[in-house]
Amino acid sequence: MNQDPIQFKKQRELGEILSITFKFLRQNYKPAGKIFIRIVGPVFLLLIAALSYYSWTAVGSSFFGSIGTDSSEFILPFGLMMLAYLLYVSTMTGTVYHIILSYINNQGTIVASEVSSGMKADFGKLLILTFISWVLIFAGTIAFIIPGIYLAVPLSLTTAVLVFRREGIKESFTSAFRLVKDNWWMTFATILCIGIIVYLIGLVFQLPMIFYFMIRAFTVASESSATTPEDLFGTGYIIATIVTSTIQYIIYAITPIGVAFVYFNLNEKQNFTGTYETIQNLGNNN
Repeated sequence: MNQDPIQFKKQRELGEILSITFKFLRQNYKPAGKIFIRIVGPVFLLLIAALSYYSWTAVGSSFFGSIGTDSSEFILPFGLMMLAYLLYVSTMTGTVYHIILSYINNQGTIVASEVSSGMKADFGKLLILTFISWVLIFAGTIAFIIPGIYLAVPLSLTTAVLVFRREGIKESFTSAFRLVKDNWWMTFATILCIGIIVYLIGLVFQLPMIFYFMIRAFTVASESSATTPEDLFGTGYIIATIVTSTIQYIIYAITPIGVAFVYFNLNEKQNFTGTYETIQNLGNNN
C-alpha cells in the first residue's frame, strides 16, 4: 500500500472516529470488498431470498386478502427473514472485524486467508453473541424502553471484543460492559452519530421508492375516489422495497467499521495498548 496504515489503537474524539471510519473505507474498499463478497455473499443472497419471500407473502398477499386471519402464513416468512437477517448480521460484522484485525496484524495489508480462517473459528460464537444481544435489547426495550437503550451500547461492542481480544462469549459480555462503564454517554453519542450517518446514506437510496409511492398514490387517487390498499401496494412497490432494502443491508456494513474505532478508543483509554506497543517498538528500533 502506498499510504501509511491507519492506526487503530489510538484515542480519538467523536469527529475523528467518524472521519477515520470513511477514510478506512475509501482506502480499503477494493481488497476488503473482494473478501467481503466471497464470505458474506452467500448469506446475503439467502437474506434477499428470505426478504423477497416475506414481501410477496406477508406484504403482497395480505393486501389481496389471501392470508386472511391465519397468522401462521405470516409467521413462517417473517421467521425465515429474521433468521436470515441474524445470519447476515453475524457474518457481516464478524467479517468486517476480521478484515480490520488482519489489517492491524499485517500493518496495513489484508490477508484473505486470515479473514477466512478467523471467521471459520468464530462464526458459531458470533452467531450466539448476536442472538443473545438481540434478546437482551428486546427484553430491555419491553421494560420501559430505557433499559433497552442502555444495554444496546455495551452489547454493540461484544462481537468486536470477541474478535479483537480473542475472548469467549461470557468474557466478551463482561469486557464490553467494563469498557463502557465510565464512558457510556460518549459511546452512545458516537454510535448514534454513526447510525444516523449510515441511515441518511441509506435514505438517499430510498428516495426512488418514496417517489414511486407518491406518484402511484396520486395516480390512483385521480383515477378513482375509492382507493383500496391493493391499488397502492402493487408489484412495483414490493420490488422497490426489496431493492432498497438490499442496498441498505450493504450500506449497513459501514457501521461495524465505526464501532471498531469506538472499541479501540475505549480500549486505549482503559489499557493503553497502543501506547505500550509504540514504546516497545521504539525500544526495539534502538
